[in-house]
Amino acid sequence: MDANSETAVTKKEESRQFSISLDSVQNLELRVKFDQTKLDDLVVDEPAPLGEGKGLDPGRLLAAAIGGCLSASFLFCAQKLRLNMKGLHADIKVAHARNEKGRLRIGKIDVEIHPRLEEPDDQKLQRCIDLYEDFCVVTQSVRKGVDISVKVKK
Repeated sequence: MDANSETAVTKKEESRQFSISLDSVQNLELRVKFDQTKLDDLVVDEPAPLGEGKGLDPGRLLAAAIGGCLSASFLFCAQKLRLNMKGLHADIKVAHARNEKGRLRIGKIDVEIHPRLEEPDDQKLQRCIDLYEDFCVVTQSVRKGVDISVKVKK
């Protein structure tokens, strides 16, 4: 790869960056603002008894992000392979667990994808099954761990 190609790849990766902001509303309720102006704000809140359940809680957002990314990757793969699909349905199940300090964590996320095919094509379907998961940015990032930097500004 020459220097121009490397620069083009770097610029393309930089264009994939995004940011969001959160503002507290009351109690544990937060309003999420996205950097894309066409997107409505999103309310995030913890379920009772901690919060009031006025919006999705972060665990459900994580599950939706993983399930959504995997589903979109599968659909994209199916389109590329010209797999004739009517659509798909996905079920995402989340199990909580306690860590060694007794703190509640997301312990396991199970995703089941049910493609709805117009006509069976086992060869294309298997090819898609073999490929799609590796292209899911969210799942692979979470699975491998994400470098997270946290600062509290005074």
